[in-house]
Amino acid sequence: MEMNSSDNVCAPEEKSMTPLVETEDATEEETKQDGGDDNHEENTENCPSMYRYIKEDLFTSEIYKVEIRNLPKYIGFNDVKKFLAKYELNPHKIKLFGKQTFAFVTFKSEEERDKAMRILHGVMWKNRYLSVRLAKTKADPIIKKRKKEEEETEETEAKRPAVAKDKEEKPLSQQIADVVTPLWNMPYEEQLAKKQQECEQVLQKLTKEIGNNNKALLPWLFMQKQKYSICCPLEGVKASPLQTEYRNKCEFLIGVGLNQEDKTVGFRLGKYKGGTCAVVEPFNTIHIPAVAKKVVKAFQDYIRSAPYCVYSPETYEGHWKQLTVRTSRSGHIMAIVHFNPQKLNKEELAELKMSLANYFTEGIGKDSGVTALYFAQEGQRKSPNREDLPLEHVAGDKYIYEDLLRLKFRISPHAFFQINTQAAEVLYTTIREWAQLNQASTVLDICCGTGTIGLSLAKGVKKVIGIELCQEAVEDAKVNAQINDLNNIEFHCGKAEDIVPSLVNLLASQNPLTIVDPPRAGLHSKVILAIRRAEHLKKLIYVSCNPRAAMNNFVDLCRAPSNRVKGTPFRPVKAMAVDLFPQTMHCELLIYFERVDYANRNSTEATPDSAETQAVEAETAGSAQKDSNSIDLMEKKLVAPSSS
Repeated sequence: MEMNSSDNVCAPEEKSMTPLVETEDATEEETKQDGGDDNHEENTENCPSMYRYIKEDLFTSEIYKVEIRNLPKYIGFNDVKKFLAKYELNPHKIKLFGKQTFAFVTFKSEEERDKAMRILHGVMWKNRYLSVRLAKTKADPIIKKRKKEEEETEETEAKRPAVAKDKEEKPLSQQIADVVTPLWNMPYEEQLAKKQQECEQVLQKLTKEIGNNNKALLPWLFMQKQKYSICCPLEGVKASPLQTEYRNKCEFLIGVGLNQEDKTVGFRLGKYKGGTCAVVEPFNTIHIPAVAKKVVKAFQDYIRSAPYCVYSPETYEGHWKQLTVRTSRSGHIMAIVHFNPQKLNKEELAELKMSLANYFTEGIGKDSGVTALYFAQEGQRKSPNREDLPLEHVAGDKYIYEDLLRLKFRISPHAFFQINTQAAEVLYTTIREWAQLNQASTVLDICCGTGTIGLSLAKGVKKVIGIELCQEAVEDAKVNAQINDLNNIEFHCGKAEDIVPSLVNLLASQNPLTIVDPPRAGLHSKVILAIRRAEHLKKLIYVSCNPRAAMNNFVDLCRAPSNRVKGTPFRPVKAMAVDLFPQTMHCELLIYFERVDYANRNSTEATPDSAETQAVEAETAGSAQKDSNSIDLMEKKLVAPSSS
């Protein structure tokens, strides 16, 4: 269920792109709760408050949910996503229940839901005819949990596991640290080792996927595994120069504290679907800068003295929702206040904005150092995307500025900028070293944000072309080019999947290096397919803040040509991680892909020549059916655990 609230922000910042498709894990018991309960109508009557949210004037995809049954066995989330995309269906959320052959899929509108039902019902997928029906909405988890707690007896309470009691006895500062910075208690060297292990697992999976999807690469892949145990060498994890107080953008929820402290600004102790709305102050978290905490303290003091209460995702009443703070090494601080006006009139809202402006420019809040103040009215919005939310500038400057690699960058409220500036310098320096560009080079920068990567490379190349969805970011990027006196860079605003196919054809003669730095979910499949078709794009650096989510992109770059995927495949040459998110499990993974060069048989980076292939076949084959057996044996060796 989508409520008008956000989860804690301790993961990589989301980059502007098409709305993401989410996936959630679920147990068999949860399937009954999420639309599989035949007694739903009775439950609705007996406990109407548990389903009240679907009748409010708020966005929720729960009312546009369908249940798809008789799915093929053992399919995964990406399989379902691809299958729906084949029929031009754009789901908001997919919930697939393990090996069970059904899934719940939600859409953003009644029209999209009905279209899906018309198209999918009776369609055959892997020799199975699909059945589609309307799904029942899920009960509000907060109210459901409260009802369950009320029904528990004292005997049940006494039998609660000792582990749960120990968790409750932890200091509040430790509880919230465990949520937002789960590695806070681990030495930094061990954090890096843990992240390297995670990256190795990703590359192991990619190795297996390439073998499953491109048989022609098996001889090369087999030799790569012999050398590196994975498809390409992993050149370690580069450390962040700053391991604490590194976040330059933080989103703080506003709610009721764990001990019922009113109007608390900080992080939620758990997720709404887990049955909690309690918010804990961020003052003991180690990844938040002191300057941001100072703004939080000043703002919390202000709202506690103001007459308006906090917004409740349970009742949809109240006003204060979120505070976003962006900071820079230049000493600039931007604060964005998210507020639900409910039934306040224009005069009351104008008075509130004036009060906020005075507080941060002339009042007690002036000491917090806020240099740019924005006000966001969220209201009863129908769209689930915060990027679409209009912001009103109420005080101070309109922008903040940051210095990075001797360049100056202007940053707007909605624009993406890497959240760890010093580690971003390490990341961009690594990209520049890998790219090996010269004055004749052209760079295609996809999902360029405010232009940081392209601008950092511009002085050493002939031309840079950036593509970005967020209009504010594109405007910033153009200004940034002017500020830094760079005239060989241009930016295009729009969806990458719409722009790339036509743009790459114009670059055919320039043989550009492609750099992609997409959102967590990865690039739209249309972009990957356009890159594959553009044979003149020979080299690609993929920067991923969630490589497991981007695995689909990696595989599509490397899979064998087909009716869907045109063009010669790529293959990974090397990989490296950069730790932009200390104290958390996240890091940025760079993978350098090169187009397979079948013509250059003698190249060490090309497909193995006939002698090498025969040697591999001789090692792996042992019967008259040499060719087929060698493929089978190589596949088995490919997925077997490495001896190293």
